Amino acid sequence: MKTVTITMKNVPDLYLEGDMITPDQFAGKTNEEIAALRTYEGRETYCLGDNFEISGDAVGATPAETKIIVKGDCTKVKYIGMNMTAGEVVVEGSCDMYTGGWMKGGKLHVKGNVDSFSGLGMEGGEFTVDGNAGNFIGASYRGDWRGMQGGVLRVKGNVGSDIGTFMNGGTLIVEGNADVHIGTHAEGGTIIIKGNANRRIGGQMVKGTIYVYGDITYMMPGFQYTKDVELEVDGDKAVFAEYIGDLGERHSKSKGQVVYGKIYRKK
Repeated sequence: MKTVTITMKNVPDLYLEGDMITPDQFAGKTNEEIAALRTYEGRETYCLGDNFEISGDAVGATPAETKIIVKGDCTKVKYIGMNMTAGEVVVEGSCDMYTGGWMKGGKLHVKGNVDSFSGLGMEGGEFTVDGNAGNFIGASYRGDWRGMQGGVLRVKGNVGSDIGTFMNGGTLIVEGNADVHIGTHAEGGTIIIKGNANRRIGGQMVKGTIYVYGDITYMMPGFQYTKDVELEVDGDKAVFAEYIGDLGERHSKSKGQVVYGKIYRKK
């Protein structure tokens, strides 16, 4: 795998759209061609080389053969890793909103924090955040009904509200705490909260699974306790209380059995 390093040299005054910072966009290009890629800051158009220094011997001929290392202050850079299908991106600090949005494959690793809407509509790949994440992580775009559909999104810190909204598939793992509205309108997928979870978990959930290791401030009234079960979740074995719901929603049948969303609360 070939590696190219881009280092922030001019921090934008507003917010820079970095959707071209992907192996798909870099593959097969020279450093000069990468520097010439168009970026946007507000209504102004720039080249990537106006903000970043490009270094490295070469990039791969294909996205799968390309690794990008992003250095410097990228807290005002949005869309890094957007729509990437293969290869690897490593951000050595923090970055802004929509990081990993609609990601389809490859590996994206942010060693700092990400802002809201990261992992939006994610379809595949591995996305890891070492720090904290904002609101609407792994959720759907505003007005859309397709949230996270595949892949694995792991946040090692805390997250905000509305994560996994309209989630259809994939696995969203939060190793810290989560705020309100978890898995709202979920129709599939798995959410694992290893810390505490606030209120409104699984509201209007039709299918899918939510695991909570810590405290739940308030359980939704639309969920009903069924039994205690021993499960292995993300490599950990424990006993969980199983709840089915949201009982206020319409649920389909599979092999004659009603399919519910499930919340598992660690005992």
